[in-house]
Amino acid sequence: MQYLELAKLAVDKAKQMGAHAAEAYVLDAKSLQIITSKDQVESLKLSEDAGIGIRVISPEGRVGFAYSTEIDASQLQATVSQAINNGENTFADKFNVLPSRGEIDQQLAVVDPSIHATKVEDKIELAKQVERSAKAASKYVKRAERCGYEDAEYQVTLVNSNELAVQYRSGYCGLFGLVLAEDNADIQTGVAVKYSRKFCDLIPETIGQEAAENAAQLLGAKNIGTTKAAVLLSPYVATSFFSVLIPALSADAVHKGRSLFKGKLENKVMSPLISLVDDGLLAGGISTAPIDGEGVAAKRTELISEGVLKSYLYNSYTAAKDNVPSTGNGVRSSFKGVPEIGPTNMFIAAGTTPKDKLVQEVQDGFYVTNVMGMHTANSITGDFSVGASGVWIKNGAFTHAVRGVAIAGNLMELLGEVDGVGNDLRFFGSNGAPTIRFSRITISGS
Repeated sequence: MQYLELAKLAVDKAKQMGAHAAEAYVLDAKSLQIITSKDQVESLKLSEDAGIGIRVISPEGRVGFAYSTEIDASQLQATVSQAINNGENTFADKFNVLPSRGEIDQQLAVVDPSIHATKVEDKIELAKQVERSAKAASKYVKRAERCGYEDAEYQVTLVNSNELAVQYRSGYCGLFGLVLAEDNADIQTGVAVKYSRKFCDLIPETIGQEAAENAAQLLGAKNIGTTKAAVLLSPYVATSFFSVLIPALSADAVHKGRSLFKGKLENKVMSPLISLVDDGLLAGGISTAPIDGEGVAAKRTELISEGVLKSYLYNSYTAAKDNVPSTGNGVRSSFKGVPEIGPTNMFIAAGTTPKDKLVQEVQDGFYVTNVMGMHTANSITGDFSVGASGVWIKNGAFTHAVRGVAIAGNLMELLGEVDGVGNDLRFFGSNGAPTIRFSRITISGS
């Protein structure tokens, strides 16, 4: 039996057994990860994740859920029965609803056949070539901590009792390199990554060269005292702030009073140079798909527009509570759980200024290429304190490496100080950002 027919059968059974509303979510996923070092394969992992998750809702709004790794008609009765039983003692909530079918573009998630067609041996060679290219790019790079290749292909089938029935296939691939630059006793790390929906976008020479340059530029670091100066975040570092922004933008966090954005809709919360977008329709986006994890049609949502907070991230439940449409951010990574709120393709919109010009306009400043400790930042207050390393800017030019410094403050205040946004938007997986410059920030050095 095909997955779509199976999912429809599961929903029909749930309705026959007394469910007010029902949903069946089938996932069939395969992923490959290859790690290499010293021109040898350190690990090769092929994973499969397949099964069906069934969610039921009673007339009172009680939710029951159960899943099975057996995608077979003979197992549906037991799984549906378990879901109904599991919902008997859950909390009744009238906002537990399932979406209806919207305008869905099922061509958004077409798998590049080259990902599957390429031999594993050739994928291993790509990973090895990243390290070779890094060594060729810089005399200081003698070895790699690890380089690697990853890909994933998956099929999603989702049917619910509101006449929604969708099935699509998607996938992505990626290369990364983590290399070491050495000069006497000084050892520095450089990272480069590239993920794409298209296999042909993976160019190991480019990844290796970038990783080598990122490592070599940190050699010979000098200490600086505590000072106030302009700070520029590389695109890679700028996306690290998403670990604070994303939880704070969740409507669920807002409802629970755990968000620094609570009560600030239509208010200025950042510099007018900052616009933050979540786009489930983004062409070529790693997380682009026809629907979210509960069947809402993919959408583009401007969360922050020119510094003004315009929307939160909603799934169907939180949207029902606020009486607004879902933003299509009910995400799920597996069939083993119900949808939660999360981003699709999230990015800070590109500005119009080239990165070189942002640097040239700085008399004294710090270009940050790496931060440590962002996970400790508080998404409720916005307070953060991170270690940082990068390159010092003097009279509009890079001069010497800097490490062992700290940047601390409040995220909202920091983002209010943005005075330049580059035109160099880059994505790292499904998160993207351009170079961002802050006018004057305290940098704590030794």
